[in-house]
Amino acid sequence: MLRLHDRLIAGSYPNCRKLSRELEVSPKTIQRDIDFMRDRLGLPIEYDQLQFGFYYTEPVANFPNIEVSQGEIMALFVARKALEQYRGTSFERSLRTAFQKISDGLRDRVDFQWGDLDSAISFRGLGTSAADIDLFETVSKSVIGSREIEFGYKKAKSADYELRRVRPYHLGCVSDQWYLFGFDLARGQIRTFVLQRMRAVRRTTARFHRPADFSINKHLSESFGVFSGHGHYAVRIRFDALAGQLVSERQWHGSQKIKHLPAGGVEMRLQLGSLEEVERWILSWGKRAHVLEPPELVERIRATLRLLNDAYFPGENSKAEATAE
Repeated sequence: MLRLHDRLIAGSYPNCRKLSRELEVSPKTIQRDIDFMRDRLGLPIEYDQLQFGFYYTEPVANFPNIEVSQGEIMALFVARKALEQYRGTSFERSLRTAFQKISDGLRDRVDFQWGDLDSAISFRGLGTSAADIDLFETVSKSVIGSREIEFGYKKAKSADYELRRVRPYHLGCVSDQWYLFGFDLARGQIRTFVLQRMRAVRRTTARFHRPADFSINKHLSESFGVFSGHGHYAVRIRFDALAGQLVSERQWHGSQKIKHLPAGGVEMRLQLGSLEEVERWILSWGKRAHVLEPPELVERIRATLRLLNDAYFPGENSKAEATAE
């Protein structure tokens, strides 16, 4: 409707047939939009038989404001505050401009000021990361347009970038970090890429069809974060009373099951495809978390604790061994 409004303002006499080809919708959809603009929004639209198109019968300065409720304004404000984690990044200017346009357009309909709400609601991110705006736009347009991309990628344990060609399926923000989920053509698998580690992204002319059965929720169903593995692990963790209360207050995973224990602690059960991410999460709870199953995860925790002990108490293990001998 906004594109139709622009053409009416320009006096180009748009019609349903031309607009349906341009916008890739049916002529009936265009006609319904025109009826809505004329009957519901009160725009002065008429059809010119000589020009074979629609026109405004009188000057129209702006597209009509959107009717919103106070609750919708609050929801919009919450979204705005949530995005403030990108303050100081390349996203900030675009976000500020977008919300200013929205607020200016709504000012005559709802009596509110963003500043009045600033003292009531806030968000705080930890370790926030934001991708470069140009890179983000290139990748997002490729996802939406189903265009293959090429880019240099540096893995976490690598010092060099390597060329990747990917069919981008999905772009998601998980725990304040942006990830691209796409089919890596050279490796023949769906891979996960951190946007911060991508450079020189180039959209190719090759198009693709996203598999009909691809679902990001299904893809990450057995992942504790963003990385899905090929294993099947039944994870069981016991938390003490303090940690148990905090753990039970949130939904950490779709398979999560919480059992409250007599002493005040809780036991959590999870079904996961990999152990790396849940291992880091368990370690973040320190002595308040105790892994019960599977044995592989218990051994990973033990190995990490031995390394930490060597780092903070060098020589202690060798002394203990010498004493034992």
